[in-house]
This record gives sequence, C-alpha cells and structure tokens, in this order.
Amino acid sequence: MSDVGTARTAAAAAARVLLRLRSDGGLGGRALGDRGDAEAQAAIVAVLAERCPDDVVFSEEATDDPQRLSADRVWIVDPLDGTREYGEGRSDWAVHVALWSAGALTAAAVALPGVDAVLTTDPPPAVPSAGGGPPRIAVSRTRPPVHADRVARALGGELVPLGSAGYKVSAVVRGEVDAYVHAGGMYQWDSAAPVAVALAAGLVALRLDGSPLRYNEPDPSLPDLLVCRPELKETILTALRAG
Repeated sequence: MSDVGTARTAAAAAARVLLRLRSDGGLGGRALGDRGDAEAQAAIVAVLAERCPDDVVFSEEATDDPQRLSADRVWIVDPLDGTREYGEGRSDWAVHVALWSAGALTAAAVALPGVDAVLTTDPPPAVPSAGGGPPRIAVSRTRPPVHADRVARALGGELVPLGSAGYKVSAVVRGEVDAYVHAGGMYQWDSAAPVAVALAAGLVALRLDGSPLRYNEPDPSLPDLLVCRPELKETILTALRAG
C-alpha cells in the first residue's frame, strides 16, 4: 500500500471509531472528547504499526519522541482535531494523518467524518472555482479573529466562524471559503495533514509573515497559518504586513 493509502486507511479507522462512540450516546461533552481522542489515537497507531512499524509517530495524544528529529519518516497525527466540536455534536471536526519525510510533507489524509468526506494528497482535491460574491475568510468560532478583520477589510470580504483548524483548511480546499487566517497559536499536528492536502490542491499555505511552514521541528508549536486561493495571497500578505 502507498503512503497515501496508509494515511487514508488510518484516518478512516479513526473516523469509524469516533462516529461509533458518538452514536452510542453514553458520553457527551468533554468526556466524549477525551474518550474519542484516546480511541482514535489507538486506531491510527494500530494501522501505522502494522504497515510501517519502523516509522516514528508524532502526535498530540502521545509523548513527544525525540528520535523523530533524526528519523527519515515521521507520521504527524491529530486523531481528533476539534475535540470541542466533536463533543458538542457538531460536524466541523477532523482527523489528521500526515507523513513527513526528507524535510517535507509527502503524503496525507484528512477525514471529515461529520460531512462524510476524506481529502488526500493523491489524488489531490479539485478546488471549485471562486464564487461571484465577496471573499469568505474562515476564522475560529470560539476566539477573537486576530488579524482577520484587517484581512476582511482589505479583501472586501466577510468572516465565517468555523470549528477545528483542519475543518477550516478543508473548507478552503472544498471551496466553502476562500481563505483561512489564524494567529491564535497551534501545533504542528493541527495543520500538517490539511496543509499537505491544500498544497497538493494548488492552494497557498504559509506563515503569516510569508515564510514557509516547517514540520518535524524541535518546537512542536507552529503558531500561525494562512491558507488561501493563490490570487488572494499578495493582498492578504500586504494587509498583514500593514498591521
């Protein structure tokens, strides 16, 4: 099986576990989210252990293994991106599985179980054409949209509150919004898989200062992110620099 196939299989396994747990109805809220995180992590690790036992796993739900910094292949995983949304019964959450190899993200899958979709780097998604209305910018539904107001003014656009980071990036890929601007702090596992899919689809994915996103770095933090249609890149970066 290819690396993308492994990523898809692992993400789908976690998605099945998460949907089953939620449909069982025995838990809700924080307790459901915590249980989902643990069981989805176990499902992903089981697939990776079977298919690529020598690879290192770098995950939100596991102790950081320093061997990843010298490893040739590292799976960057978020078994449940959007724990709050999942626990609240919403659809805007995701499962992330990405492979970093030789300095780059080389394969990834993002499962969106709430909308019955899986996005992968191969084949990459076809991004729908932009609509005729004002640009739409995805922002957090729970935190103030740092910088996003300025971007919306520069584009003549509107802000669209959504759930998890992976769901927001996927919303750009799926043509539901035109950009996602984030400056509120996140970690490498929050963006690795969705960024890999976005790049494979031909979208722009950068830090807010325009520098490249780098993964499998010693510091797990990767605090800001821009994902957008290519034609919006310069206007957005100019607006961000003006701040």
